[in-house]
Amino acid sequence: MSSRTISIPVPVPGSRAGWLATGLALGAFAAILAGPLLQTRHTLAADPTSTTPEHTISVSGTGHIVLTPDTADLRLGVSSTAKTVKAARAAAATSMTSVIASLKSLGIADKDIQTTTLSLQPTYDYTANTNPPRITGYQLSNAIAVTVRDLDKLGDAIDNSLAAGATSLDGVSFRVADQAAAEQQARQAAMDEAKAKAKTLADAAGISISGVASINETVAPVPYPVYYGFGAAGAPQSTDVKTPVEAGSTEVTVTVAVVYLIG
Repeated sequence: MSSRTISIPVPVPGSRAGWLATGLALGAFAAILAGPLLQTRHTLAADPTSTTPEHTISVSGTGHIVLTPDTADLRLGVSSTAKTVKAARAAAATSMTSVIASLKSLGIADKDIQTTTLSLQPTYDYTANTNPPRITGYQLSNAIAVTVRDLDKLGDAIDNSLAAGATSLDGVSFRVADQAAAEQQARQAAMDEAKAKAKTLADAAGISISGVASINETVAPVPYPVYYGFGAAGAPQSTDVKTPVEAGSTEVTVTVAVVYLIG
């Protein structure tokens, strides 16, 4: 702010009009100095549109439902090696046809048998140290995925397939064909647990639950696959003993995260 100079003439004593003028001038000067102090000051006011944040309790709940599997998935295959493509294909086709026929004889439907792999690869002789190595024949592989809906027939499906010419059994896994009902039960159990937690906390704090702000859900089915060690070709050593198969159990888990409104 730039400085200002105010000149006030002071009259010679004895003049009544001069003293009166001096008083008026001094009053005006005092008003100028006090002006900034007399200005209206602004105050901060609360925003009438602002709202108080909602008070909440955040909890989680988990529901577990243990089920007995009713469906099994098999992965079977045949592999044939011959000097010519024609011979390898014919041998693999014969073996796989027998495997599929053995499965259908157990009542397994066409829709439950699906080809998953069909490949042809040359076989090489690396002992001659030639580049490229010498082709000695061809290997054809054919694999299928099989759904077995009657678990009482699962052991027969495995044994009959291996006896019919299957050269690989990559594994068997179990599941529940329709788990919607189990998920519903697990969901209800998860919500019951979350609500019980929230009520306990609210009662301890002397407050009440007035509503729900949000719910998040996670569904996690946990299958338990069983693998068999039939890496080598051929059927089990003894056909008198049926291959034992145990389905065990599977579990459906639902977890919820719930935010409750409190008052």
